[in-house]
Amino acid sequence: MAERADVLPQLAEVFRAHGYEGATLALISDATGLGKGSLYNFFPGGKEQMAMEVLTSIDRWFADNIYTPLRTSTDPAKGIADMFAAVDDYFRSGQRVCLVGAVALGASRDLFDDKVKTYFAGWIDALAAALRRLGDDRTTARQKAEQAVLEIQGALVLTRALDDIKVFSRALADSRKRLMNKK
Repeated sequence: MAERADVLPQLAEVFRAHGYEGATLALISDATGLGKGSLYNFFPGGKEQMAMEVLTSIDRWFADNIYTPLRTSTDPAKGIADMFAAVDDYFRSGQRVCLVGAVALGASRDLFDDKVKTYFAGWIDALAAALRRLGDDRTTARQKAEQAVLEIQGALVLTRALDDIKVFSRALADSRKRLMNKK
C-alpha cells in the first residue's frame, strides 16, 4: 500500500513535466498508479494540496542538503563546494527542471507565493551566510549569493532550451569559480 510520502516524487515529476496548470488528474493518476479516489483520500485538498506538499518536500530537501550545511559547515568553502555538488546531483546535471522556478514563472504563482519566496530567500540567505564567514561584507555576500542562484537557475533553463547538459556543468563550474574569487 502506497504511503502519501511515497507518491510525492511521482507528483513532482508530473508537475515538472506539465506545470501545475497542465498536470491533470489523469496524468497524475497514470504517474502514481493511484485512482482519483485514492488521490483524493491522500490529498483531500486536490491538486493544490498535492503541489503544496511537493513544494514542502523540495524545501525540506534543500534545507537539509543545502541551507543547513551552508550555515553550519566549519569550513564555509567546503560548504559552498558541497552546495554545488548537491545542486548538480539534485538537478541531475541540468536535466531536471527546477519545479519551484517553474511555479514562480507559471500562472499559478500566486497560489504558492510563500513557498517560492521561502525557497529562493532561504538559498540566498544560507549562501550569503557562508560567504560572510569567508570574509565578504554583508552587501557583497548577498550580491554574490543572488548572482550564484541566478546563474544556477538560468543554467537550468538554458540547458533545457538547448538540450545540452554541458551548459549546466559549465555554468556550475564557472559560477563556483566566480563565487569563490576574492576581488
